[in-house]
Amino acid sequence: MSGAPLAVFFEHLDIVAWFLAANFLLAAACAIREVMNSRTSQGSIAWLLSLIMLPFPTAFLYLIFGWKLFDDYDTVQTHSGRRARAEQAAALKLTDPETTSQWPVLANVAQMPFLRGNDAELLIDGEATFASIFAGIRRAQDYILIQFYIIRDDRLGQQLAELLIERARAGVTVRILYDDVGSNGLPLAYLQRLRDAGVQVASFNQRHPFLRIYGPTRINYRSHRKVVSVDGKEAWVGGHNVGVEYLGEDPRFGHWRDTQVHVTGPAALAVSLVFREDWEWATGERLVATMPDDVEMPGDQPVLVMPTGPADKLEGCAIAFTEVIARARKRLWIVSPYFVPGLDVQTALYAAALRGVEVRLLLPKKPDHILVWLASNSHADQMIGHGISVYRYLAGFLHEKIILVDDTIAGVGTVNFDNRSFTINFECTLWFTHPDMIAAVDRMLDADFAASHETRLEDVRAQPWLQRFIGQAARLFSPIL
Repeated sequence: MSGAPLAVFFEHLDIVAWFLAANFLLAAACAIREVMNSRTSQGSIAWLLSLIMLPFPTAFLYLIFGWKLFDDYDTVQTHSGRRARAEQAAALKLTDPETTSQWPVLANVAQMPFLRGNDAELLIDGEATFASIFAGIRRAQDYILIQFYIIRDDRLGQQLAELLIERARAGVTVRILYDDVGSNGLPLAYLQRLRDAGVQVASFNQRHPFLRIYGPTRINYRSHRKVVSVDGKEAWVGGHNVGVEYLGEDPRFGHWRDTQVHVTGPAALAVSLVFREDWEWATGERLVATMPDDVEMPGDQPVLVMPTGPADKLEGCAIAFTEVIARARKRLWIVSPYFVPGLDVQTALYAAALRGVEVRLLLPKKPDHILVWLASNSHADQMIGHGISVYRYLAGFLHEKIILVDDTIAGVGTVNFDNRSFTINFECTLWFTHPDMIAAVDRMLDADFAASHETRLEDVRAQPWLQRFIGQAARLFSPIL
């Protein structure tokens, strides 16, 4: 009996040979592509060494984690007229030239100027967020655009579906875009119910068979955006997905601390254009973007809508956040559920501390993804030794994504402080410079820090050796976390 498997192996040696040859060819193709599309020498060298020394299973892992397929997104941006938006905004007199000139790097990354005439409201936690979103959906007269990383078929998901079905039957155009991995457990019956009512539903990888074949294993290059736009007049962007845990109803996490921002005015129209590009890439359908002759301006706040993602020619998200960190002179407050910064961001944070900036990091005490949490803690603990204050949130699970610099600028959106958000996933950030919004973010974060505990250097040094070792080991996975 023991020799049976070996006999079978030799009987099918030709199949084994063909498999090995195919694997070597695949590894070679992956290696060539990595050389031609390399962005960082460290990551590319790691892939190349692995492909050479262990072509199986590295070649298949590269298809999952390393092979980008977003060349056609540039065509989508051409169709959407992204390169002409600055001129269009200027022609419609929507541009805030002073604020745009103060933050040229952010504007160039966004390929959009700061837009004037907006009103903005911080929405703290899930109850306020979904009360506002659902009220906005009920007000919709023309169209509703919804994009979430996670949509669940639970009480909150059902409530969303019922509202959208009602609006669709009332003649409002409704489109939903969800991520294939984040919403992997969403039942087909949920989607079919929406489609039967006239709601247009698509997954982010719907039109890209290679990405769909890998399904849940294709964890890279996700659509992590969480945006809602109603009639191009109001929009919501932030950290919430559609699930009852975001209302604090999951017994594992308890209170879920998160932030969304509701904007009305020209910035809401810009958010709808972000959705338009993603929809075309996902479905192939070109949505006609008819610019209104007269855009409502309900407030006096300049707002920049900054979409970023792996289709960018440069690492736009990392560039933008590094620029903002470099501009800090008095304080730099960063709130993120995941803190796995690259070397460039680490260097920028150290430089800020060295020039006397009060640098604070606010992270969750509770874990959700254990490997990321371990790496995040290790990175944060290292920061403490360089004069950076690290706080852990104690009143529940922290999931908001906020950056506040001096009394100058604040960012609210979907970006986590990790390599995945900076270079791998599609994200969206709204930037604010108005004193009212800065003051609102300041008050909100003051309350968050009050509900947190500062980790001291002596706390780090008192950690058991095994805990420090596990954290350091987790950091080795930082490029893909």
